Amino acid sequence: MNKRRKVSGLGAAALLSTALFAGTAHAEPGPGGAVPEHAVVVCDSATMYADYITGRGPTGAKRVLHRGDKVGHTRGAHAVFNGWAAMHDFGPNDWGYLRRDCIGGFGSW
Repeated sequence: MNKRRKVSGLGAAALLSTALFAGTAHAEPGPGGAVPEHAVVVCDSATMYADYITGRGPTGAKRVLHRGDKVGHTRGAHAVFNGWAAMHDFGPNDWGYLRRDCIGGFGSW
């Protein structure tokens, strides 16, 4: 049994979300059809990763987000693996993973 399986769906969701979110600042359905709930980064800085691999952790550092950056995560609908949450960065309009404890201020904008 291969324990190094990749968490499915985020790569395809990232491509889909790029098309859905291009040029928009409002929430549209993301992975699994859930609309990302508006939130902000509550840590001084937090690295956003492209993917999460079970047994290995987050992979593919994309960029560092800072306190107050606008993100989206729908609690109970978007995946959270070992404290890493699937989230949408409204800046460049793409998906990735961020520490769940760095996402807060839900509904603040």
